[in-house]
Amino acid sequence: MRASTFRRLLNLWPPFLFSGIRLLCLDDDYTEARVVLRLRPWNRNYVRTQFGGSLFAMADPFWMLLILHHLGGDHFVWDKAGSIDFVAPGREDVYAHFKLEQSMLDELRAAAANGEKVLRWFDVSIQTAAGEVVAVVRKQIYVRLKPRHR
Repeated sequence: MRASTFRRLLNLWPPFLFSGIRLLCLDDDYTEARVVLRLRPWNRNYVRTQFGGSLFAMADPFWMLLILHHLGGDHFVWDKAGSIDFVAPGREDVYAHFKLEQSMLDELRAAAANGEKVLRWFDVSIQTAAGEVVAVVRKQIYVRLKPRHR
C-alpha cells in the first residue's frame, strides 16, 4: 500500500481520529513517521494536561508498523511490551518522530534468520514544538521468521 494511502486510512481510524492523534508524515519508503497529539478538551486529564493514555497511544503502533512493512510477510512482527516515562506535563500539542535505520532492519533479519524469536527495544521521545521532552515511550518488538520460511 502506498504510504500516502496508509497515512490517510490511519488518520481515519477511530482511536486516532477521536483522540486528536494524527500521522502527519509517513515517508514513501516507510522509514520515518511523524505524529502529533493535539491537546483538546476531550484528551486532557484532571489537571488539564495531556492524558497519559493518549501519549502512549500516539506512539503505540508505529515501530511495529514500520518494521512489519520492511520485513514483510516472511516474518511475524508484534508488539511484546511497552512502557512510558512521564518527564514533564504536556500543556500543548506534542510530537513524536520515528526513524527506522537500515542497520537495525539488517540486524533484525540476521538475528531472526535461524527461526529464533528476536526481542528488541525501540524508544521515541514525545516533545513539544519547542523540543521539550514530555515523555519517553519504549516498545519491545517481537520478530520471528514464519515457519514456512525457516
